[in-house]
Amino acid sequence: MAAFLLALAAILLRRPRTTPRSPLTVATRATAFIAAVCFFWSAPVTLAAVNHATGIPNVGAPLTYSSISAFSCSLIILLIQWRGGPKERIRRMVRMTVVVYGTLIIAIVALFSLADARTERLTDLDTYYANTPYMREMIALYLMGHLTSTIILSAVCLKWARDEVTGLLRVGLRLILAGLLLDALGFTLTKVTAVVARWLGYDLDVLSTTVAPPAAALGGLIYSAGFVLPRLGSAAAAERQSLAAYRALQPLWSAVKDVATAPKAEPTWWQLWWQLPSSRLYLLEANIRDALLQLTAHCDQRVGHSTYAAAVERGERHERARIASEEAMIIDGIRRASGKGDGPADPPEKFRITIDLVELANTVHRLH
Repeated sequence: MAAFLLALAAILLRRPRTTPRSPLTVATRATAFIAAVCFFWSAPVTLAAVNHATGIPNVGAPLTYSSISAFSCSLIILLIQWRGGPKERIRRMVRMTVVVYGTLIIAIVALFSLADARTERLTDLDTYYANTPYMREMIALYLMGHLTSTIILSAVCLKWARDEVTGLLRVGLRLILAGLLLDALGFTLTKVTAVVARWLGYDLDVLSTTVAPPAAALGGLIYSAGFVLPRLGSAAAAERQSLAAYRALQPLWSAVKDVATAPKAEPTWWQLWWQLPSSRLYLLEANIRDALLQLTAHCDQRVGHSTYAAAVERGERHERARIASEEAMIIDGIRRASGKGDGPADPPEKFRITIDLVELANTVHRLH
């Protein structure tokens, strides 16, 4: 489970170089990473290794409980960022969440340092030390913190689900609710029941040691998928658009790549196969714009003036006439650079390329 969540965090780290780093993206990655840390710390093998390395019996317990509390905090922050709203309100809620759970983590560490827990317990620490001073309070605190986050998340998701949400967002909310329900009933409730049973003199340790761990893993997997699915869906849609634009630009690139002034260094297939379509599009647009800038010397401003005048005469608006003028000069420049033009060009002193490249590529495709 930890390996899966780390792989998920690694996938989320990949982003096009032109994509800005958003708080939602950071929160999503952080949540996946912290979830992986939780499952890593809670593994008996890890607990035994940490206890042995530090020489402190059960020191892995506050590490595990602190990571669970940090995960609860990150889930709330992720939902706050996902829900959106005024930036100041989001920042205030995030700060409050961090303060509350930061205080909880400090209390967990402090209570463990005060407790007498010399007998190492790798799988049943919650119930074994349920009646031990300070350990009892530490266990109750982390369970309360996790249960609180589950209640908050469930309430917000239920309220949000009543709104008009569709598509992957609705699917994601349902997955989150299903995962939270499984976590609340299968992990938190069983842990609380086992601990309370110990307080009352009964032994229901099997709930804590056998039922809770797989329920936590499955619940975490389900609601993690609920958070990530809409993000991956929107990213996939953006990549599909980038792929469509990349293919649409191929006629334009074919027209300019063989021009003498165009850049000759074209990425090879083994440099491109692993890249996202958005990254490929970025490289292709950069090459095309570089080629078009170098074609400025072959552009004829007389062609632009005549095209602009004709467009205005037809009743075209100023912006459309300017675009038509720019497009005509570029196409004429490609012809002249290829040796197909008539007479010397009269290049403009300043020529800024503002036309949409896909629109230009469609025109080039029609002409050919």
